[in-house]
Amino acid sequence: MNAFFSALSFLTRIPVPIRPNSRSWALSVRYYPAVGLVIGSILAGFDWAVAAWFPSWVRGVLILGLWVWLTGGLHLDGWMDTADGFGSYRPRERTLEIMKDSRVGAMGVIAAILLLLLKASALASTPGPLWIPLVVAPVFGRWALLPAIRLYPYLTQDGIGRGLRNGLTPLSLAAATALTLLVAVGSAGFRGVWFFVITLVSVLLFGRAARKRLGGWTGDMYGALVEATEAGVLLLWLLLTEVSV
Repeated sequence: MNAFFSALSFLTRIPVPIRPNSRSWALSVRYYPAVGLVIGSILAGFDWAVAAWFPSWVRGVLILGLWVWLTGGLHLDGWMDTADGFGSYRPRERTLEIMKDSRVGAMGVIAAILLLLLKASALASTPGPLWIPLVVAPVFGRWALLPAIRLYPYLTQDGIGRGLRNGLTPLSLAAATALTLLVAVGSAGFRGVWFFVITLVSVLLFGRAARKRLGGWTGDMYGALVEATEAGVLLLWLLLTEVSV
């Protein structure tokens, strides 16, 4: 349980009863989709509580506000830093320096605004109950980190991703993938397989960009991957529900 609590402590603001150590940190990566399920369940419960009280746009913004708060803006920060670095069109070393800078530039601000608007719009525009995308998006957003960590090199020796690859064995990856697919198919039926497809596309696109521009991944790119995958899942569910209506 220490590894799960370590993942929960890192990925959310939810208090945990233990203090993470190096071993629990390395093993925590296998529990990322489970943490996504916790986040999604809280969001779905919140939506159930406010759905009857607010119109769709207000409801979408309130859900998104809780979403960002629950994660402490961790992944959103990585999204902004990645946008600043890749949007600078500078050489590799300068790009890494920009991404490490604690200050947010114009590209990061613009990218964050557009992303939040996109997520809020998708939530507000989706017909019917929102519990399916609210549960599935955080799960797949965090599962996406597993193949990214397993398949691609991590650049820095002192970043947040250090040691995670060692804790992700083929068996633990398979178990986390099974949980993720179970959540998708159990909530959305066979349409849930499309969530898996959009997530793999996100991982491959980010992986290609990371190799071409930097030669590997950084912690900021992991955060950007989570945000991009979540947005992709929300948009995909909107399209699937529009087609079926």
